[in-house]
Amino acid sequence: MSINKVILVGNVGKDPVVRYFDKGVAKATFPLATSETYTNQQGETITSTEWHNIVLWRALAEVAEKTIKKGTQVYIVGKIKTRSYVDKDGNNKYITEILADTMLVLEKKQGPYNGQHDSSKTDYHEKGAAAPEVNEAGGSYNASGESVNRPEKNVPGPDEQGSGGSFPDGPAAGSNEDDLPF
Repeated sequence: MSINKVILVGNVGKDPVVRYFDKGVAKATFPLATSETYTNQQGETITSTEWHNIVLWRALAEVAEKTIKKGTQVYIVGKIKTRSYVDKDGNNKYITEILADTMLVLEKKQGPYNGQHDSSKTDYHEKGAAAPEVNEAGGSYNASGESVNRPEKNVPGPDEQGSGGSFPDGPAAGSNEDDLPF
């Protein structure tokens, strides 16, 4: 048995490049940065950043085109794929990509806040009940474009902030950045 599965949480490095092929098939590509911070023996804080080439197809690519821009934090699930090509000078080149089949935007879309609290959007979080299924842009999508349940009930969705589960009028009861599964 073998498994090829990648889970990444990081920030988008450039706006997605979306191309349309025959029969309207869309392909989106963008770089994703994941960073690790540690303290070395001299007490210096070191940040190491890895860059990943993300590839999305069909409906998932169309969602990315509408919801993702440079700096957006996303949760990606997919598989590693290495392919080769010949450059203009006739040299063989290799590229490693992440073919994503699930994407979750971890940041709330910025918009005006009118000061009113919509408790229907936060009740499930405050009461510990299961999160409702999301069926709007910014939610979690799989490669077929269908809405899917979030990977963990504490992962922020489109109605929540990606920075610790806070809401426009304050943090949810018991909500903490340490509650995130990653």
